[in-house]
Amino acid sequence: MPGRMLFRYTREEVAKHNTTSDLWIIHNNKVYDVTEFAMDHPGGPELIKEWGGKDVTKTLIDPISHEHSETAYEILGDLCIGEIVEGPNNNNSLNSMDNKIFTTRRFDEKIDQFYPENTDVNIDLQKEKFLNLNRPLFVQMFNCNFSKEFYLKQIHQPRHLPYSAKLFENPWLELLTKTPWYAIPIVWLPIVSYHIFMASDLGSKPVSILFLIGIVMWTLLEYGIHRFLFHVDAILPDHPYALCVHFTLHGIHHYLPMDKLRLVMPPVLGFAIAIPIIQIVYSIFPVSIGHGLIAGAVFGYICYDLTHYHLHHAKPFGKHLREMKTYHLAHHYKNYELGYGITSKIWDTFFGTLLE
Repeated sequence: MPGRMLFRYTREEVAKHNTTSDLWIIHNNKVYDVTEFAMDHPGGPELIKEWGGKDVTKTLIDPISHEHSETAYEILGDLCIGEIVEGPNNNNSLNSMDNKIFTTRRFDEKIDQFYPENTDVNIDLQKEKFLNLNRPLFVQMFNCNFSKEFYLKQIHQPRHLPYSAKLFENPWLELLTKTPWYAIPIVWLPIVSYHIFMASDLGSKPVSILFLIGIVMWTLLEYGIHRFLFHVDAILPDHPYALCVHFTLHGIHHYLPMDKLRLVMPPVLGFAIAIPIIQIVYSIFPVSIGHGLIAGAVFGYICYDLTHYHLHHAKPFGKHLREMKTYHLAHHYKNYELGYGITSKIWDTFFGTLLE
């Protein structure tokens, strides 16, 4: 089973999910979201709805009323979203479990930290027949014969490793694909400073207004790049080379979402994307104005990449970051076709891709 993120719930919380459009059940103190499966249930959705929000442990083993096969339990296992904690007053027991794989919150609440299960590489390869995580991934993708449908299904079933998977055999190429979070301000803040200095020196006034406009421009770029460059799934050619490029650009991040060295953009890729955008800005605006806008946009990018790392690997501070952590993890673990905003939901709301 690919690694997954699981949560802890009280029975009272689960009991609220008892409608056809939001249907959960409890089995052996595990929580399962059977909303989508309900329509495919041999007994019909109404039979499952009858047990929505309830414990079905005894019912599933009752030979008279509803005994189930091993296949049924395998299907159920794929739908697991968490475990039961007995009541809201067990704060001590929750705190003592902080280092286990379960978080204390739901997707629709605020997630502080989570601890996904590590993937068993050998079992994953044997069962899924996708990539061998013990070997360089790029050459496997380059020589693959996967269909586009199979590829997209696999990369959106997250795997989790306690180390950074190898993308290239060549150590120099491999080095270029791994970026610690602190490299982002080290590389890009001097560029921000240069453009602020140039905007001021050329008499662009007020630089602060241009800087703020540049930040707003970045928020739109953040949305557009994520949605239309990184998530071109609908128009992605069904060809190994196209799948390989997609995997290298962004697919690997959905495949291994907790890889600490592949959460922020490598500077080489960052410059490849930034240079054409900067040239477009200079072609539209006078040079002095362009400097101010670019300074703001690059600063916005720095905030974006550091926020992205923070959402995956830090305990968020403040209401907004807690909300965005929940939102972004839902993009990874619930619906990758919605929720493209990282620093805010503004453009998701505007363009109709808000992930509820």
